[in-house]
Amino acid sequence: MKQTWSPKWKSSIQPRKQRKFRHNAPLHVRHKFISANLSPVLRNEYGKRSMPIRKGDEVKVMRGGFKELKGVVDRVDLKRGKIYVENVKIKKVDGSEVLKALEPSNLRITKMGLDDKRRQKALERAPRKEKKPIKKKETRKPEKAKPKEKEPEEKKPPEKEKPKKEKVS
Repeated sequence: MKQTWSPKWKSSIQPRKQRKFRHNAPLHVRHKFISANLSPVLRNEYGKRSMPIRKGDEVKVMRGGFKELKGVVDRVDLKRGKIYVENVKIKKVDGSEVLKALEPSNLRITKMGLDDKRRQKALERAPRKEKKPIKKKETRKPEKAKPKEKEPEEKKPPEKEKPKKEKVS
């Protein structure tokens, strides 16, 4: 694998290569890594499933110890790929409170800041075409071997028993 980041890199299942790709990615690519799902209301309104999180967005925490908390995004750390939300604070040993770093995948955007023209353009872009439901291929299931049905035999008249010969001694 090359030492520098390349947009032509094909994916790999090796974790070390995945980590290297993310670690060496430039900021414009890292911006996509901090995407979060939109709330159902926003999905219907804009026809998009997810958007990158920005400062000023209102988010809801979906996972972890702060589950169900809502707050406004205070800061986005592209280098570490973390999001800081106003209401989500932890207490340090010395008693001071600091914002907790959250993974963007654990958040849901409930209200977007639309003050940026680029973001508005991104939302106005035509959503991706709806995927057609995949038809299941009709496959024949192997039939289980059924016991052969006995065909009705022609009825023959019962044979007369032959008289047994008696042995004379």
